[in-house]
Amino acid sequence: MPEEYGGAEMDTLAYALVMEEISKADASHGTIVSVNNSLYGKGLTLFGTPAQKEAWLTPVASGAQIGAYSLTEPMSGSDAGNMASRAVLNSAGTHYVINGRKSWVTSAPYADRIILFTMTSPEKGHNGITAFLVETNQPGFARGKTEPKLGIRASATSEIIFDNYECPVENMLGKLGEGFKIAMTILDAGRIGIAAQALGIADAALEASIAYAKEREAFGQKIGQFQMIQQKLADMKCRVEASRLLVYHAAVEASLAKKSGARITLPASMAKLYASETAMYVTTEAIQIHGGMGYSKEMPLERYFRDAKITQIYEGTSEIQRMVIARQLTGLK
Repeated sequence: MPEEYGGAEMDTLAYALVMEEISKADASHGTIVSVNNSLYGKGLTLFGTPAQKEAWLTPVASGAQIGAYSLTEPMSGSDAGNMASRAVLNSAGTHYVINGRKSWVTSAPYADRIILFTMTSPEKGHNGITAFLVETNQPGFARGKTEPKLGIRASATSEIIFDNYECPVENMLGKLGEGFKIAMTILDAGRIGIAAQALGIADAALEASIAYAKEREAFGQKIGQFQMIQQKLADMKCRVEASRLLVYHAAVEASLAKKSGARITLPASMAKLYASETAMYVTTEAIQIHGGMGYSKEMPLERYFRDAKITQIYEGTSEIQRMVIARQLTGLK
C-alpha cells in the first residue's frame, strides 16, 4: 500500500516473499495478509480517488481496521455475470440501494470495510457489474453463516447480506459498469499472492519430509535411503523450485507493470496454476512419506494438505486458470 496512506509501499516481489514465509508457518495468516493487501489494498490503490484512499485505505494500512473483497455469490462463482445481487440508484440520485447475498467472503466476520461487486445493469451481463465501497457498521448490512471449512480454518469466511443497504454514490469504486474489469485486474495481483501462499505450504511440507526421511528408520536403514522415497523427494523439490521461479517471475513482472500499466494476467495465472497444483502434489506425497504419522493431527502434515486444497479453488480455480492462459496465448474467447 502507498506510503502516503500509511503503507510500506514495497514491491510485489517483497509481498510474495512475505506471503511465502508467513504461509510456510500458517496459510490461514497468509490468507488474511493476501486479502488485506492484494484484494482490498490493491483495489483501492489502483482505482480509488485520493479522497477514497485517504478514508478507506489509511485505517486498513495502519492495521486499525480489516478490509475484505466480495465478488462470489451462492449461484455465481467463476461465472461472475450470473450475479443476483442488485444496486439501484435512488430517486434523489444520492445513494445506491443494495440488496442481495454474497458468499465465501474471506475475513467478512471481522471486516470493517469491503470492496463489493454487484449488478447495476443486469441486462448487460459482465458489463453491468459495478464496484462499491461499503462499511459493515451501517444499517442494512448483516453477516451470515461462518463457513465450516476443510482448511485455512484460522481465517474466518462467511456470507454477507444486504437488505436495503444505502451506499452513497461517492463510494462507487471506479466508474459505473467497470466492476468486472476492476475485479479481474485485482485478481491478477491476488493470484500472485495465492501462488506464493501455495509455494510456502509446499516448501514447509518438503522440508518436513526431508527431515523425516533422514530420521525415520525401517528395515534397518533410514527411509531416505530407499529409492522410492528418494524419487518422491526429488520430484517434490523440482516442482517446488519450478513454482518458485514462476511466482518470482510473475512478481517481478507485476512490479514492472506498475510503471507501464500493462496487465500481468498470463504470468499471474501460470504461477497460480502451477504453484497450487504443486502444493497439492507435495503435501499428498509428504503425508505418504510420513505414513501413519502424516495422517495424525500430532504433526502439521495433515494441516498442510488441507490448506493446500483451497489454493486450487479460490481467486480462480485451476480450470479457470487454464482457460485464461489458453486465451492469452491464442487471443480467442
